[in-house]
Amino acid sequence: MQIGIDSFAASIADPITGQTLSPVERMEHLLEEMELADQVGLDVFGIGEHHRAEFLDSAPVVILSAAAARTKKIRLTSAVTVLSAADPVRIFQEFATLDLISHGRAEIVAGRGSFIESYPLFGLRLEDYDSLFAEKLDLLLAIRANTHVHWSGQYRPELTGQAIFPRPLQDPLPIWIGVGGTPSSFVRAGTLGLPLMVAIIGGQPARFRPLIDLYREAGRRAGHPAEKLIVGLHSIGFLGDTTEQAANDFYPGYAYTMTEIGKERGWPPTTRADFDAVRGPTGALLIGDAQTVAEKILYVNEALGGISRLTFQMGVSTLPHEKMLRAIEILGTQVAPIIRGELPENSI
Repeated sequence: MQIGIDSFAASIADPITGQTLSPVERMEHLLEEMELADQVGLDVFGIGEHHRAEFLDSAPVVILSAAAARTKKIRLTSAVTVLSAADPVRIFQEFATLDLISHGRAEIVAGRGSFIESYPLFGLRLEDYDSLFAEKLDLLLAIRANTHVHWSGQYRPELTGQAIFPRPLQDPLPIWIGVGGTPSSFVRAGTLGLPLMVAIIGGQPARFRPLIDLYREAGRRAGHPAEKLIVGLHSIGFLGDTTEQAANDFYPGYAYTMTEIGKERGWPPTTRADFDAVRGPTGALLIGDAQTVAEKILYVNEALGGISRLTFQMGVSTLPHEKMLRAIEILGTQVAPIIRGELPENSI
C-alpha cells in the first residue's frame, strides 16, 4: 500500500490565538512539508484545488512544480483537479509539463469538487455539474490516448486533429477519478477502468464497501482486469508521539474548520464528543500514535476489501509547523514501514 499526504494549502486562523500566517509563510511551510515527505520515504503528495479565501491552492500545478524541483522520488498529484470547471487541453498540458519536470512523477486525480465557487468564477452553470465532468473527462482521456485529437462536445469547441503538446514522460499519464458518495461516480470509474480515489472525511469507512464493490463490479462487467481496478482513500488524519497528544493538538483546528464548513452545509457544530467518536477504532479519522494509526489503516483495508493508496489530509486543522513536520516524520518512518510490512503485495 502506498502512503502519502494531501494538502489544500489552508491558510486558516489559529482558533486559539486568532493569528494567521502570511500567504508567503504558509506556502514556504507547505513546500518544506513536501520536501520532508520525500525525505522520509512517503509515496505521494497531493495538492487540492479551491477558489476560496482560506485556501492557497487555486493553481495546484504551480505548487507541485515547485515541489518537483525540491524532491526526488515522491509522486506529485492533484487532490483533486476540478475538471468540470477546467479546460482538459490545458489540464493535460500542465500535468504533462509537470511530468517532464519531475521525471515521470505526475498524476491527476480528476473530480467535480465539493465546493462550488469555481462554477460561477469560470462562467459555468452549476446545473451542468455532472454533464460538464462527463464530457471533459472524455476529452481528457482522448488527449491522453492521442497526440492528434478528433473530438466534439457540448461545452467546448471541437478539436479536428489538432496536436496536443507536450507529451508526458509517463505513457499513459496516470489519471484517477476522485469521488465522494455518489454511486454513479463509482460506476463511471469502474466502467472506464480508471483508479478510484475515495474521500472519506467522516462516519465509518466500512459504509463505503458497497460503493467500492459497485466500482469493482462495474469494472469487471466492462472487461477490465481486477488488478487495474485500484482503490485509494483520502482521509483526515494526524500523528503524534502519543495518541492523546495527537488528538489534543488536532481537535481545536479541526472543530473550527468543520464547524465553519457546517454553517454552509447545514451541519451542527462539531464537538469533542463527535471528534472522539469518529477517531474511535472503526471511525474515519486516523488520529493517534504510529501503532494506533497503523492498526486503523489495517482495519480499513480489510473492511473495504483491499486498498492500494491512503493519503492523509492533515491541513484541516491549524497546527504549528513543527508539529506538522513531526507528524510527517512519524508517518514516513514509523507508520509506513508497518503497513508495508503487513501489506507488501497490495500495491499499485
